[in-house]
Amino acid sequence: MWLFLSLLAAFSLATADTITKRHFSVLDPYEMGIIRLTYTLPWLVGAVFFISWPHLDRVFFMCLACGLPLEALAFYCYMKAIKVSPLSLTLPFLAFTPIFIILTGWIVLGETLTYPGVAGIVLIVIGSYFLNLSQAKTGFLEPFKAIFKETGSWLMLITSFIYSLTSVIGKLAILHSSPYFFAVSYFIMFTLVMLSFIPLVPGVKVQHFLIKPRWGIALGGVMAVMIFSHMLAISMIQAAYMIAIKRTSLVFGVLYGALVFKEENIPERLVGALIMISGVFIIAWSMY
Repeated sequence: MWLFLSLLAAFSLATADTITKRHFSVLDPYEMGIIRLTYTLPWLVGAVFFISWPHLDRVFFMCLACGLPLEALAFYCYMKAIKVSPLSLTLPFLAFTPIFIILTGWIVLGETLTYPGVAGIVLIVIGSYFLNLSQAKTGFLEPFKAIFKETGSWLMLITSFIYSLTSVIGKLAILHSSPYFFAVSYFIMFTLVMLSFIPLVPGVKVQHFLIKPRWGIALGGVMAVMIFSHMLAISMIQAAYMIAIKRTSLVFGVLYGALVFKEENIPERLVGALIMISGVFIIAWSMY
């Protein structure tokens, strides 16, 4: 069940990214993020009436206090990345989150990984090399250097690192509440925090949030599916493994890049993504 839910979260995330880039990238990254959150908000508020409220302790509120500022920073970097760069060169770098989680999961949650699990994560790094394989003709290290030349790529690397922190913080909060309650309460509060910055961000216009309402509603629904499937899955398994499987979104993202945006160098990026996915499935196999 955790594997199915993680894959569902992956597909939903890639679909949400595609809708966001296709229909809302004319706006600035902050407005893109606000649209994504506000259209998700009604789904979350509606869910409040169908979940039970667990006993909440100090650890839960500490997780919120630490997680929300990090989430806001990561979210802005994420929106900026998919706005300025091709999906097939940005989304794959989310695959680095499980690598960062090796450290953060051990420090925060005391989680450990098996040797096959570590081997799978190493494959993710190798796959990232192939994403820019055409650069290798000018030097062996050029594919890695190209990562830092593409704005969206290094922004997504920053996002991956921050998500390695928020993922384990989120799981700790789930352990001190419940998956459904945390999913709803965390993202409602996160949306309210982001909305509170509207008066402070120059150039933001409320009417921008009303463009393409049908696509906004669809985006909100897809995001709601992603949020609930993510929270349920991560409550069932080690954070590093769940996030690794969720990173199959990078393959969906490369395919969306080819089919929807007609992006270039898709073969080499797909090879890199598939190498990353081989690492993902080694991680999944190591659990059994």
